[in-house]
This record gives sequence, C-alpha cells and structure tokens, in this order.
Amino acid sequence: MTSAIQPRSNSDLAAGRFGQRRYMIRRKFFKLFGGAFHIYDEAGNVAFYSKMKAFKLKEDLRVFTGEDMQEQVLSIQARNILDISATYDVTDPQTGRKVGALRRKGLKSILRDEWLILDVNDQEVGTIQEDSMLLAIVRRFLTTLVPQTFQGAVGGAPVFTFRQHFNPFIQKISLDFSADTSGRLDRRLGIAAAILLCAIEGRQQG
Repeated sequence: MTSAIQPRSNSDLAAGRFGQRRYMIRRKFFKLFGGAFHIYDEAGNVAFYSKMKAFKLKEDLRVFTGEDMQEQVLSIQARNILDISATYDVTDPQTGRKVGALRRKGLKSILRDEWLILDVNDQEVGTIQEDSMLLAIVRRFLTTLVPQTFQGAVGGAPVFTFRQHFNPFIQKISLDFSADTSGRLDRRLGIAAAILLCAIEGRQQG
C-alpha cells in the first residue's frame, strides 16, 4: 500500500517542524471559548500552535507556526454539521492542496473510538484506534481519569502512538512517530489527527 501523501520536499520549514519523531501537545486549560493547543518539538520548542474557532457549527481548527498566528500551516475542517461519522479535511493553506482526511467511525466510536485515515481521493490508507474496548468502556461509564492511548497504522503497520498523561489541570498528550521508520504517513496528517483527537476528547470530557 502506498504511503499517505508526503510533506512538501521544497520547504525547509515543513521539513524541520514536521520532521520530528516525537511531540508534546498541551491544551490551554483556562480558555473559555473554542480550544487552543501548543505543540512542542523534541527540544521543547513550540513547533505549532492550534486554535479552534468558537461558536462554529462545523469544527474548524487552524494550525500555525506560533501563537502570533502569523503563518498558518494546516487547516482541519469538518465537511458537515452534527455528523456522527464526521469527515475532516486536512488542507495545506500555503498551497491550497488537500493533504488527506480523517473520518470517525460513528457507531463504533460510541464505545471505542475508531478513525479512518484517508488520502486525497478519500481512499482508506490507515486507521486510528483507541487502545482497548475494556478501558474505553471504563472511561465512558465509570471515570475519565484513565488516560487514553490511540494507535495509528497505515497498511497494517504502526505509524504513531498518541498517549494522554493524567493531569487534573493541564491536558498533556505525547505523540510518537518512532514506529514509522519507512515514512508511510505524512506527518502533517498525523499531527492533524492528534490535534483533532485532543479537541474532540477535551470537549467530550469537559
């Protein structure tokens, strides 16, 4: 199976920011409207800043190189309003080109979150799945204090791990691409998936 679209080879910025093996995502706890996230690289520097527009009927997340929001590098937008199997298009605003899409498996995600990774033609190239059915049920019906873990795979091969770290005040998530040694997944699509999961899970638990 071919890899999901590769990052822009002619962009030093993309190669640096999107070329990290590991990231740490932190959600702003005291943001009243919308959602905001800082994404740190392996050296602890801010690689990206993401902001969700408040009061939008369709989710609309923008990813920038910093909190000044002067340079946007990704756009994540829902296609429809209140869709249980929502599809989110991931676009490179600098080129106007679609990177791929992420589709939630609505009915299956009621008990255990599952997502599809789609290419630019909406063909399935990979999956994202919550760690286990048992832990998923515990989180939904007993307590939200059990951190979530998601595994991403392309062509059946692991490409990333998304892991929450329990903290009552700050939502912290580690994103690890170390398993993707052959570059199967476009990092832009992987980072978009992690930000989207943070936004949706944070809203559900909030």
